[in-house]
Parts: sequence; C-alpha cells; structure tokens
Amino acid sequence: MRRAAEEWRQGRDERGGGGCQDGEEVKGAWEKPDRDEVEPSESLMMELSRRVQRMVRESSWWERRGIDCSILAAAFLCLPAAFLLLASSHPLWFTLGVLLMGVAHAVITIKGTHLASHGSLNESQAWAKFWAVFFIEICGSFSARAGVQGHIKLHHAHTNVVGLGDSSTWKVPFLPRTVYLFIAPLAVPVITPLVALAHLRGQSPALVVRTLLMIALGFYSQYWLLVHVSGFSSAPSALLCMLVCRAMFSVPYIHVNIFQHIGLPMFSPTQRPKRIYQMTHGVLNLPRNPLLDWIFGHSLINCHVEHHLFPFLSDNMCLKVKPVVSQYLNERQLPYQEDGYVSRLRLFFHKYQELMVFAPAITELVGVQ
Repeated sequence: MRRAAEEWRQGRDERGGGGCQDGEEVKGAWEKPDRDEVEPSESLMMELSRRVQRMVRESSWWERRGIDCSILAAAFLCLPAAFLLLASSHPLWFTLGVLLMGVAHAVITIKGTHLASHGSLNESQAWAKFWAVFFIEICGSFSARAGVQGHIKLHHAHTNVVGLGDSSTWKVPFLPRTVYLFIAPLAVPVITPLVALAHLRGQSPALVVRTLLMIALGFYSQYWLLVHVSGFSSAPSALLCMLVCRAMFSVPYIHVNIFQHIGLPMFSPTQRPKRIYQMTHGVLNLPRNPLLDWIFGHSLINCHVEHHLFPFLSDNMCLKVKPVVSQYLNERQLPYQEDGYVSRLRLFFHKYQELMVFAPAITELVGVQ
C-alpha cells in the first residue's frame, strides 16, 4: 500500500496541491487500504481525513470558498478609493490612501496568491491556472510556475526535510539579525521580480515571454493609475509610493514565513517520518490576530498546522476544521504546536545565529519512523 503522504497527494499534484472538487471526496487520503492491517500512522491520518472530509461535505459553498473570495473582492473594490485618496493634497486623506492601498495590495498578493497557488479559489482546473497567473504574476510580480513548484512541490511535499522543504530559501546568513528581521524585508517588492527573472532561466520562450509580460502589466497598471488618476507629477514619486504600499506588510510576511517552521524539528530525506508526524512536529500555529488573519489568511497565521495537513482547504475552511484537528491530535497525544508572535520574534532575535545561520540539526522521531 502506498504511504500516507503519497496517498494524500495522489491526484493533487496536477493542480499543485490545491482545492478539491466541491462535493467530491478527495482521492488518496480516505481511500480504503489494500491490506487488512494498517500501519498506526496511516490509520491516524485516514481517520483525521475522514473527519475533515465530513465537515467539508457538510459545508456550504459560502463557507468553502465564498468568504475568502469576498475578502479578495473587497480588496479590489478598495483600490479605486485608494487611488482617489492619493490624489488629495490633504495629508490625512493622502495617508489614508497609502494605508488603504497597502492593505489591499497585501490581501491580494499574500492571501490571494497563496490561495491561488493551491487552487483553492474554485473547483475548475482551467480557472485555477488562470487565477494562479493572475494573482502570482500580474499582482504578485513572481513566476506562477516557480511559485507553485517551490511552495507546493517542495515546501508542502517535503515540509522541514533538510535540503528540500526546510525553509532555507528564507535564510540570508550574511545579514545581521536586526537588518534581516526589521530592515531587509522592506526590499521584498524589489527582490521578488528579480528572483522571478532568475527562475526563468532554462524555461521555454513562451513561458518566459508570458511571465515577463504579466509582471510588466502589473507594474505598469499601478504606475499608470498613480500618474493619471492620483495625479503624481513625477516618475520617482509614483515609484516611491508603489514601493511604500507594496512593502507595508513585508516585515510580518518574512516573520510569519520563518516563525512557523524554522526552529522546529527537521528531518532527513532518507528517514522522514510518516505524514501526520511530519506535519504535527514541523509546523506551528500563531495565535489569532485580527489584522493578519484577514490580510494573510488563517492558513498562514493561526491554522498553519491544519493547512499543512489539508492544503486544499481555503482559509475559512481551515478555521472551521481547526477545533476538530486540534481535538483529534490531543486525543492521540500528538503535538499541536502554538506560540505567540512576540515570543517567536524574541526567540529568533536571541538565537539568530543558531536558527538562521547554522545548519539545522536533524531530528529522529524514535518509534514512529
């Protein structure tokens, strides 16, 4: 019989681990085993999967997708007001316009791109590909192919496996801790398209041209609107406004990406534990945060464990199944890791060398390998 991790991913890889067909059972995780005796870890994962799938089937479309789609729609609807407020000469209204555009941009490029990379916005595979290109390339200024490959095929498939999904791409060892944690993230809007260009090497000409055109379209659209709607008189001022708005939430964005995996158990590629042990030991939830929950999405903040166990679920569905998952893991005496944002920031600040510079130690879970 296939191992649980392989079973769960069966039929999902073509869509990058994203959403399931509404009303249709997800293949793999709840398939009946091929033999009478089931290994304990596999039976644990299948039992949890059945409970979660039952909740998914009983949920309405509004719960499965509608709430998150509405949040994204609201972010787009805020953009016209933001551009108009930026045209004001009054400092208060102008500042409000910057804040509104920064929030809208973060919702679209963080929550939107994350859901789109998993195909969680709709049930159609064709539309899933369209939304991935729209959110990741046009709005997020990154390569959709590289984004899905890195996030779904590596990070989710090999969570906390050294050399594969160990979050090492977020490490910049030569930077001092203060610079890395509080200053360098402000350059994310500039670094992101440059990294996208690096990922285009060796790709087909058609893919390269499409990605470049989509990224350019996203940049130029915002620039054109700032000049012609908001009335910016010079290119430097418009570009500075774009940078400020795009970098507004880049500091917590970097924090969230390192807090929830680095510093937790790391596994060897040849001796990784079964899926349920891998995810419960290698993933951490942050507490509810009224601002970040809406902007980043529950699956990136307070439901990250649920997200890694069931990556096809939308943010709202991760929140809905959270009590079931936490209760089940506690009943089976499996870890359900949670820690505060400030607590993790303090840990990374004081143990920066150990966590962000030195190679991580490999954890062996005795008895569950």
